Amino acid sequence: MASRDRGPRSDRNGSTRRQFLLGGTVAGVGAVSAIGIDAALRGTPPTATASEPLNGDVTVPFHGAHQAGIDTAAQAHGLFLALDLLPDTDRDGLRRMMRILTDDAARMTQGQSALADSEPELAVAPARLTVTFGFGPRLVARAGGTAPPWLAPLPVFTIDRLQPEYSEGDLLIQIAADDPLTVAHAGRMVLKDTRSFATLRWTQQGFRRAHGTVKPGTTMRNLFGQVDGTSNPEPGTPDFDTVVWNADDGWVAGGTGIVLRRIAMDLDKWDRLDRPGRDQSVGRYQSNGAPLTGSDEFDEPDFDAKTPIGFPVIPEFSHLRRSRSDNARERIFRRAFNYDDAPTSGRLSNAGLIFVSFQADIDRQFTPIQRRLDELDLLNEWTTPIGSAVFAAPPGCSEGGYIGETLLS
Repeated sequence: MASRDRGPRSDRNGSTRRQFLLGGTVAGVGAVSAIGIDAALRGTPPTATASEPLNGDVTVPFHGAHQAGIDTAAQAHGLFLALDLLPDTDRDGLRRMMRILTDDAARMTQGQSALADSEPELAVAPARLTVTFGFGPRLVARAGGTAPPWLAPLPVFTIDRLQPEYSEGDLLIQIAADDPLTVAHAGRMVLKDTRSFATLRWTQQGFRRAHGTVKPGTTMRNLFGQVDGTSNPEPGTPDFDTVVWNADDGWVAGGTGIVLRRIAMDLDKWDRLDRPGRDQSVGRYQSNGAPLTGSDEFDEPDFDAKTPIGFPVIPEFSHLRRSRSDNARERIFRRAFNYDDAPTSGRLSNAGLIFVSFQADIDRQFTPIQRRLDELDLLNEWTTPIGSAVFAAPPGCSEGGYIGETLLS
């Protein structure tokens, strides 16, 4: 066997390769560092180029009337953490916890490190980081507050196969950014902040298209290949404000209701469905997202249109038809992320959707829609809700304040 401790091999002139490389490097380092290697070869001075702006430098304001991360343009990566309060966490403990969380979240979203951050280098690229908080019914009770009527577990639906590891919780922390390292680091920091007050109940991670992959404003596609969220109200409009921001429920006023559902998608079974069947089940063309009665994604669907033999062009069982109501109040703002976990034995995929919706009143807006989907939605053949949780997001806060002060102050 050849020895691992072989001496240097000489070339014909007696110089080793290492000596040759080192000699060339030493001789040229001054010139190259001074004028650049391209210029050294050409004999011309270097040309200065303007640096391109980095998305990692972009920040989203933390303070304001509403929490960020709700009407913010969707980021590429999302992390959802649900926590259960420790038995001895009382109202004063909740106040301390939310002050700490607010302070660190405000810092990190602006590219600054949390106060106890031992890896501050990971906080310098916020990449549109947002941190959003939601309160569950038990947290409100622990605070001695009154929960709005809609802050309660959703009704039991026949399609649900809920698993406790993806359901309920006292405190929701939604973390989103365009960089997965930023999201992971922020998640670790907020969990460190909460360890004296709460324990982690579940965590869910999701993704959308990477920043810069498609034009801003492009509707997300889920892992079925379908557009997801076409009929959303536009943030910044009176319509959005009516649908999303609560104006009536005491400490929640200026905030919103959050529904988070984990929906398993049977991609293996979906693979066996042809394209016309997919279009019929959703009520939209998979190719461009247009309703079956239109040619553009944002065309208004015509539910009265009939085929030559008298059947509705958009079937009654389609997801589009079942999710629409004649009652204009029954609308939501949906924000979803895909998930793709390791497949279980015998399957090619273990994927689905982390469905998140924001609405001023869950009972009046979300629940009627979900009841119709539960009764007759052909997509139920390929989707199964396996997690469900409801939270109330309090309003935002000003500098010096903290999220939840309308409940805890």
